[in-house]
Amino acid sequence: MARKTTAQNTADQIKDQAFSELQALIEESEKLLNDSAALVGEEAESLRAQVGLKLKQARTAVGGVRDKAQPVVEATQDYIGGHPWQTVAISAGFGLVVGLLLGRRN
Repeated sequence: MARKTTAQNTADQIKDQAFSELQALIEESEKLLNDSAALVGEEAESLRAQVGLKLKQARTAVGGVRDKAQPVVEATQDYIGGHPWQTVAISAGFGLVVGLLLGRRN
């Protein structure tokens, strides 16, 4: 059971780190967008509008990915937790097949 908890913690840390980095990118882009307010002219306004649109799309995409990934992550964790020996056997079989294929290559 301790390994499952450690694996879950590691997966959660990776996922949280990826989303926090993406969030930081979005926030930095918003800051740049606000800082570009000093620019004048039609081109500057067009640029700000495009960047604003892309930021909104990125925020929507992040939310969508998070919502879509959560059920898959939970289902995988439930299966692995409920079928640990089957998971080990499948992993070992996959490793054996990959090993044989790589062995033939050389």
